[in-house]
Amino acid sequence: MLTDKRIGVLMGGTSSEREVSLRSGAAIYTALNNSGYDAVAVDVGPDICSVLQKEKIEVAFLALHGGFGENGSIQGMLEVLGIPYTGSGVLASALAMDKEASKKIFLYHNVPVPPFVVLKRGQRPDIGFDLPWVVKPAAEGSSVGVSIIKDEKNFEGALKGAFSFGSRVIVEKFIDGKEVHIGILEGKVLGGVEVRPALEFYSYEAKYTAGLTDYILPPELDGAVYDRAKETALSAHAALGCKGATRVDLRVDLKGNPFVLEVNTIPGMTETSLLPKIAGLAGFGFADLINGIIRGVIDETK
Repeated sequence: MLTDKRIGVLMGGTSSEREVSLRSGAAIYTALNNSGYDAVAVDVGPDICSVLQKEKIEVAFLALHGGFGENGSIQGMLEVLGIPYTGSGVLASALAMDKEASKKIFLYHNVPVPPFVVLKRGQRPDIGFDLPWVVKPAAEGSSVGVSIIKDEKNFEGALKGAFSFGSRVIVEKFIDGKEVHIGILEGKVLGGVEVRPALEFYSYEAKYTAGLTDYILPPELDGAVYDRAKETALSAHAALGCKGATRVDLRVDLKGNPFVLEVNTIPGMTETSLLPKIAGLAGFGFADLINGIIRGVIDETK
């Protein structure tokens, strides 16, 4: 039986998204226990290997956001330990977390992305496309360190902020239009949501503060445009080799053209998170979504 497996919900960690991860993990842990699984909550620290062995964890449900939780590191450790885990594998996780690498993969597979340049610390900026610009760290999630620049005089400050999170920064063309997020589970599109933040953009604060964002389910898009957005999202998921549940973030311009911003290999599972909202529209309650994710992993181990 599925419920015979001892499941460790791995959460917390040391990234800038630790608090969000703890909230996601707590919700997942509760859902698993309520569904009859033998689940244990694990706050990931330096002793994670010994904790997994002490707790006799047979399957890991990853609720880590950002940092080593999403960049393939924890996935590689679990591979070595022989513990099956939810979500994408080592390579797909690493590619998705690195915005420079993922954008290059998307371009190779003809998945549309906004025009962009990659800057290294100390490099003289040569952007080559008109304002406004989006400035972001190359390897962070949850909009951490992201700025929208409408006046070039604010560019240096934005670069300084983004470089505080790493040695590479992405500067991409801001796509005027709608922000749409597409949920995918086991290679199939669940649906999408349009987000309309009260703040300038869908920032960390807007994502995780109730009441700061309006969620339009399904997105207010022409049917053909919505289909194109879903196809583009699935193409991005497949291009990186993702598995399990992902959320693909896109901008749809005023002409109805979708552009992929990034693929989230461990989507948030908090009360304001998008994937549970998308799943709900598709008829999946939160417990159904969690069950679907964990069943996919357990079935692979048979």
